[in-house]
Amino acid sequence: MSDRNDTIRMAVAARRSLTPSIMEFVLTPAEVTTLPGYGPGAHVTVQTPSGAMRRYSLTGAGDDPKQYVIAVKREPASRGGSQSMHDDATEGTELLVQPPENDFSLKKAPKYLLIAGGIGITPIFAMARQLESTGDDFSIIYCTRNAEETAYLDELTEAYGARVLLHHDDGDPERIYDFWDHFAEPQNMHVYCCGPKPLMEEIKAISGHWPEGRVNFEDFKPVEVIRPDDTAFDVELARSGKTVTVQGDRSILEAVREAGVKTVSSCESGTCGTCKTRLISGDVDHRDMVLMDEERQDRIMICVSRARSGGLVIDL
Repeated sequence: MSDRNDTIRMAVAARRSLTPSIMEFVLTPAEVTTLPGYGPGAHVTVQTPSGAMRRYSLTGAGDDPKQYVIAVKREPASRGGSQSMHDDATEGTELLVQPPENDFSLKKAPKYLLIAGGIGITPIFAMARQLESTGDDFSIIYCTRNAEETAYLDELTEAYGARVLLHHDDGDPERIYDFWDHFAEPQNMHVYCCGPKPLMEEIKAISGHWPEGRVNFEDFKPVEVIRPDDTAFDVELARSGKTVTVQGDRSILEAVREAGVKTVSSCESGTCGTCKTRLISGDVDHRDMVLMDEERQDRIMICVSRARSGGLVIDL
C-alpha cells in the first residue's frame, strides 16, 4: 500500500451476503480514531487480504460516521481482490483503508435520475438516502439479471416504493432495459449512473445531446489493466536481482508482489501515480493516465502497463 500517513487500520465488524455473489462488509476502526466524513458517491481504497488495492463505494451515511459500509462483488475473473475479500476478510480481519474520496458527488439540481446496474447500486443507494433526507425529487432505475442477484432489493423497495423501477433481463440481450424515453429530450435534471461498462456506454451514447455536466458516471476501471490478447513476458528487477514472469492475466505489480518483492501502490488502476517506477530498458505498452509524454522513456506505472515486445528491466 501507499505509505500515506492518513491510512486507517480497520477491522471487519460484520459481513452478510446480499446476493450469491455480493457480500456487504461493515468496517470499524481497529484503534481509537475519528473517521473522516464523506458525501454520497464517495469511495474508499482498501488493501484486501491478498494485498491488492481495490476501490469500493460507501453505502452508509457520511456525517460523523462510526463505521464504513461497503459491498463487494466476487468477480468471476478476480485477480485476487474481490476473491480475497469474500474468502479471507472474515469478522475480526484487519484491513488498511485510505480515507474517503469522491469523484462522483451530487450537484444541486431540481430533479435526479439515479441509474444502477448490478453492484453499481452501492453509490446510488447512498445518493438516494441523501436525497430522501433533504426532500429532493428523485427516481431510480435499477437493472439486474434477476431478483436473486439484486442487492438491497428489500431495503430499496421498502424505502422508496414506486420511485424505484426494477428491471430484470435474465441475461438475455433482447430484454435489456430501453432507456431512450428518458433521454430523448434533454431535461432539467441531473443523471447519475453506475454499473457495468455496457450500461454506462449505452447511457453515454444516448445522452450525447444533453448539456455537458448533466449526466454523470462512476467508473472504477478507467484503464483496461488486462486485455484478452495479453501474453506473458519477463521483468528483470535490477536491484533485487530477480527475474519475474508476468502472466497474461496478471499485472507487473501483482507478479512482483507474488514474488515477495515489496513495492508501494494505491489505486492500481493507472490513475494515481503511486507505483511509478524507473524503467531501465524495454519496449513498454503504456496504459496509465498519469505519465507525461517526456516521462514515458524512463518511467512505467507497474500497476497497468506491460511489455509491448520482449522483456523489461525496472529499478526494483
